[in-house]
Amino acid sequence: MNPPNIIDRLTDALGVSGVLTGERLQLRQTHDWSDASAAPPRALLLPADTAQVAAALRICHEFGCPVAVQGGLTGLAGGANPMEGEIALSLARLDTIEDLDSVAGTVLVQAGVTLEKLQQSCAEQGWAFPLDLGARGSCQLGGNAATNAGGSRVLRYGMMRNLILGLEVVMPDGTVLTMLDRVIKNNAGFDLKQLFIGSEGTLGVITRLSLALAPQQSEQCTVLCGVPSFDAALHLLRHAKVSLLGLSAFEVMWQGYFEASLQAKRSKSPLSDRHPVYVLVESVADARSGASQSMEAFLEQAIEAGLVVDAVVAQTGAQHEELWGIREGVSELLSLVRPCATFDVSVAITRMNELVERLQVELSAAHPDQQHLFFGHLGDGNLHLISGPYANHADLEHAENLVYRCIGAFEGSISAEHGIGVVKRDFLHHSRSPAEISLMRRLKAMLDPQGILNPGRVFAADK
Repeated sequence: MNPPNIIDRLTDALGVSGVLTGERLQLRQTHDWSDASAAPPRALLLPADTAQVAAALRICHEFGCPVAVQGGLTGLAGGANPMEGEIALSLARLDTIEDLDSVAGTVLVQAGVTLEKLQQSCAEQGWAFPLDLGARGSCQLGGNAATNAGGSRVLRYGMMRNLILGLEVVMPDGTVLTMLDRVIKNNAGFDLKQLFIGSEGTLGVITRLSLALAPQQSEQCTVLCGVPSFDAALHLLRHAKVSLLGLSAFEVMWQGYFEASLQAKRSKSPLSDRHPVYVLVESVADARSGASQSMEAFLEQAIEAGLVVDAVVAQTGAQHEELWGIREGVSELLSLVRPCATFDVSVAITRMNELVERLQVELSAAHPDQQHLFFGHLGDGNLHLISGPYANHADLEHAENLVYRCIGAFEGSISAEHGIGVVKRDFLHHSRSPAEISLMRRLKAMLDPQGILNPGRVFAADK
């Protein structure tokens, strides 16, 4: 009698509904939003709780079978895409909000809860979870933690790391680490959760999270500004930090991106004239604090100082969504310029325009038939670029090399918020020293000695 194979063992542990193969597997999406290559997984695992995640990893560890860890599959770095011979493990069924403490302002959630679901649940209790991304309806909180997601409100609330109080993590051998603090102060030894935040599923699988909430703000003010130059945008940012009550977002769009986004959405500009740079400013505060008056005073002073040429203030929720829709028009643009290169980088704020100008010159010279569209979170130095479409992989790879070489020269980061995955793996040396990469490898080897969790992500797997 033949011994049980890995699929049989996994089916015994997770049940038939928890292990998809064959035709049942073909009905499920198993790759992310990137253009990175993906292979059909040997199976897709759908564990229902932490115990089943632990059982699945224990079996995969025993068989030495590599595992691709998957959240909402909204990534752009290819980190969740299965490689040949891998089993995919999805956290989608771990989707329960277990406890919301409306006194302390904390919440305990499973990793498969979507960002939007948590936001809505918090709002019903008078609280807010302030992380916000365009993919809020699909991205999962475990994935947000694994990639240390940022989004549009980092300026006020910080990255995902700043909102995590504790984690539950399953190690590659099935060991469960329960570190679900509900307090800010805990200096009892090493803060081990930090190892797993931003490690892209290479060290352990996040199954539950303890998160800090923020008081719900009842008044939201949004204004779209046409500004005469990037230098004016920098001065406007300083003015907003000093004088604007509840500043939560400060987004910048260069003219090319702004107009391409409108075209992709088949919309007209809310402003009457064209401008070199557009800035979207948002503040959130309690209605009793005078947030609207603060925004009006900020805008009036900015116009008098020549920092803003024209502006439109959202008067309704629909207008707020319309203005943000221009900034979040990435999905529409990606559908028009594929295959393309998408970049998520960071650089010192005062050097951002210098970097944009250099990239514009070099990319236009090397790839004159492609669009090169720039936008980003000016408040935290995060620059995005969509470049394409490219007719062949060689041209796309040349553009990637060009951009990341420039980022290294500007002492920036090749990944501000989307992670490294496989797309940026070969460019990591532009942002991390050999000593840093060596230490990452040693940590990986210590915590995952068989190398089964997301092998080949962040850096190449050891041979």
